Amino acid sequence: MIRLAVSDLDGTLLDSKGRLPQEIFPLIDQLYENGILFCAASGRQLVSLEKMFRPALDKIAIIAENGAICARGGEIFFCKTLGAEKTLRALEAIGRIKNAYPLLCTPDCAYYENEDPQFIPLVEASYLNSAHRPLAEVARKCDVCKVAVYDALTPEKNSMTVLPAALPDLRVIQSGSNWLDISSQGVDKGVAVGFVQKKYGILRSECAAFGDHMNDYEMLLACEHAYVTENAFADLKKLIGKTVPSNDDGGVLHALKKILHTFTKKKK
Repeated sequence: MIRLAVSDLDGTLLDSKGRLPQEIFPLIDQLYENGILFCAASGRQLVSLEKMFRPALDKIAIIAENGAICARGGEIFFCKTLGAEKTLRALEAIGRIKNAYPLLCTPDCAYYENEDPQFIPLVEASYLNSAHRPLAEVARKCDVCKVAVYDALTPEKNSMTVLPAALPDLRVIQSGSNWLDISSQGVDKGVAVGFVQKKYGILRSECAAFGDHMNDYEMLLACEHAYVTENAFADLKKLIGKTVPSNDDGGVLHALKKILHTFTKKKK
């Protein structure tokens, strides 16, 4: 019996144009009414996710910043920060890589320093709250929970060939076609799912999860019923094996409807 349904957003629940299917809201209502908690899990910032899911905020859980933050109904119940020393060390390593642009993510804002015209529109498109600040100053004064890096050459060809070795005590993971995230070791979507499971007394066997990229891997392992979309990163598809239709074909919506149908059928 499924009691928790966790879904990544970009590339999974959202279509290829980044749009949230409006059909998700009546589905969330039905899941909630039947005792099934929906959880949106994303690398996006908390304020952006709260805006996106505003009609259903009291009925869902949110995992933001790739697992650094867990929240529900406007209340943060888990937040793991990097600390100034690790953040400054990450900035130093990123600064040695060409075409890599860092952002420092806090629970309520994303800070950037580079004003490259190809970078600013990407920040504004991805982060609802952002501000231009000297990043070393932000690192020393603010609670940074994640360093996001936009790599114009793609991480696998550029920054991912350098940063994991340069920052062995931090978690460096590709989170999209041009993005990677740096966070504390032990911070990922799977750990965050564990906090949600513990808070609401939900077993791994009662959880379903949906993802499309390697930053979803631990989240998928944390749930017994794990699926990737047909458009998922090839390596993740090999690791997980089970698929739902692509994000553009509404694969997660179909799966949620199936979960709901199975649940209501058993109740009868």
